[in-house]
Amino acid sequence: MENKAKPNGTATLSYNGKSVDLPVLSGEIGPDVIDIRKLYAETGLFTFDPGFTSTASCESQITYIDGGEGTLLYRGYPIDQLAESSNFMEVCYLLLHGELPKADEFENFDWTIRRHSMLHDQFDQFFRGFRRDAHPMAIMVGTVGALSAFYHDSTDINDPEARTIASHRMIAKMPTIAARAYKYSIGQPFISPRNDMDYAGNFLRQCFAVPAEDYKGSDVLAKAMDKIFILHADHEQNASTSTVRLAGSSGANPFACIASGIASLWGPAHGGANEAALNMLNQIGSVDKIPEYVKRAKDKDDPFRLMGFGHRVYKNYDPRAKVMRDTCHQVLDELGVRNDPTLQVAMELERIALEDEYFVEKKLYPNIDFYSGITLKAMGFPTEMFTVLFALARTVGWIAQWTEMVEDPSQKIGRPRQLFTGATPRDYVDFSKR
Repeated sequence: MENKAKPNGTATLSYNGKSVDLPVLSGEIGPDVIDIRKLYAETGLFTFDPGFTSTASCESQITYIDGGEGTLLYRGYPIDQLAESSNFMEVCYLLLHGELPKADEFENFDWTIRRHSMLHDQFDQFFRGFRRDAHPMAIMVGTVGALSAFYHDSTDINDPEARTIASHRMIAKMPTIAARAYKYSIGQPFISPRNDMDYAGNFLRQCFAVPAEDYKGSDVLAKAMDKIFILHADHEQNASTSTVRLAGSSGANPFACIASGIASLWGPAHGGANEAALNMLNQIGSVDKIPEYVKRAKDKDDPFRLMGFGHRVYKNYDPRAKVMRDTCHQVLDELGVRNDPTLQVAMELERIALEDEYFVEKKLYPNIDFYSGITLKAMGFPTEMFTVLFALARTVGWIAQWTEMVEDPSQKIGRPRQLFTGATPRDYVDFSKR
C-alpha cells in the first residue's frame, strides 16, 4: 500500500510544564489528523476516546464519507453514480482493485465469482446441526467461520494468491450460505446456485425457488437487490469493519475475520437498524395513529424514537437514501403491494419527515435503513433476514479493508489502551477475616 498521508506541520501539546510537537498529517480529502503514535513515549500520556469517534485507526484508500455534506465515495466514485450506472460485481472489483474493470477484466472476475458459488457437499451438514428456529445470523456466524475448515488451502495470509482465492470464495459463497440459512429457517430444501445467472438474480432464486414448480424471476427485483448490495458494500471504519481489521491484525485467517465482522454487524445498534425501523412501523400499525407517534417522537421526555430517520454519520441527507427510496417505489409498483398497512404507514411517515418543520430543522431525513426495510419486506424477506442481507453485501467491503490492512507495512496488532479506574494494589484477605 502506497502511503499517501502528507506532513502538514505540527500540533503542540503542553502538559505539566513540558511541550511536545506532534506531527499533523493530511490525506487526499477530509480532516487533518494529529499523529500520536509517539505520544506515550514522549509524554507518558495516552488519549481517551470512547468509541474512537475522534481517532483514525488506520490509513485507507477505499471509502470516504463526509457526513456534513452527505457524501459517500467508493474509491472516489459517488455512491449514487455507481448505484445507477454500475452493477454489484463491477463495484466488487472496484473495491478490491481500486479501479473500475475493463471489459475483459470484468468478464474474468464475474466468471470466477460464478464458478466459486457452490459449497462443499459436506458443508450442508453444518446447517442441520442448528435448531430449526435458529436465528439466521447465528447460522451465518457459525458457518462462515467454518469455511476455514473446508478451504484451508487459502488461509495463508502471507500468500497474495491465497488471499485472492479466499476473497473470491467468500464473495461467491456468501449468497449461497445466506440463502441456505433462510431456507433452513422455513423448512424448505436448499436450492443450488446456477452459474448462468447474475449475482443478485441467482441469490433471489436460491431464496424463493422451490423444486415443485418453475421459478419465475423478476428483472425489477433482481436490479433492486443488486442496488441494495451496492449501497451496503462498504461504509468506512464502522464497528463491523473495525472488528474485521482488529481480528485481522492478529494474523487470523480471512474466514475467521469475516465471521467476526458478521458477529459485530448482528448488534441492533449496527446492522439491525432496518429491522428496528420495520418493527417501529408495525408498532404504529395504521396511518391514523401516526400523529400520536410523531407527537411522542418530538417529546424529549418520551422514550419512543422514530427509527430509520437521521444518521450518526450523515448530518445531511444520507446519499444512499435517495437511491434506496427510488428503488423502494419501483419494487412496490412491481409487486403491487401498496395497500399493505405497514407500507402505507411508511409512506405517510416519509411524507411527514420531508415536510414537517421539526424533522427538516433537525435533519431527521429518512435514511437507507428506513427504505431498505420496507423494500425487503415487500420482496418477501422476513425481518430476521435483513441483517443477513446486510452481511452478504458488506462482505466485499470487509475483504477489501482486510486486504488493505494485511498489505499495509505500518499496520500493527490492535491493542487499545485504557483509563483504569479500578482498585489499587491490595492484599488478599482470608475467608475468616472478610
